[in-house]
Amino acid sequence: MNPNAISPRAEAAARGSTALPAGTPAPDFALHSTPDQKVKLSEFRGRPVVLAFYPADWSPVCGDQMALYNEMLSEFREYGAELMGISVDGVWCHAAFCQERKLHFPLLSDFEPKGEVARRYGVYREGDGTTERALFVINAEGVIHWSYVSPVGVNPGAAGIFSALEELQNNEK
Repeated sequence: MNPNAISPRAEAAARGSTALPAGTPAPDFALHSTPDQKVKLSEFRGRPVVLAFYPADWSPVCGDQMALYNEMLSEFREYGAELMGISVDGVWCHAAFCQERKLHFPLLSDFEPKGEVARRYGVYREGDGTTERALFVINAEGVIHWSYVSPVGVNPGAAGIFSALEELQNNEK
């Protein structure tokens, strides 16, 4: 490992991102998943939730990241986890993106007020008007168990998420 390399968290902090750390109660929210349906985080208490904040529908990295998670949905479900993507795109944009990519998990619109939920999680990119590429694993009690901010141009994959979910599962035993 390069000793002069900047960690993703330090890079995010340098840009003004201060992602909520493990041990912090996850801020509740209600965001549109479709034009007439909202998803409320607190409705999922009792099981783990994975929040995948991403900058924008239709960008190559975001598309690859969401497609990867879609391919791994059965593995998320093995842990009893609910997966949700969140960006500042509108619900109609999400609907078209989901249809094109054949996604089978909700994409939530943090559109209006723009980025309000991302700000509460410390992952809104003020200069860009988008969100960080950030991941949060929230435990059954609604507390952040793990968070990670990836460089915006890098797909963070799913290994960290699955490690956190496995840790949660082992803590229950």
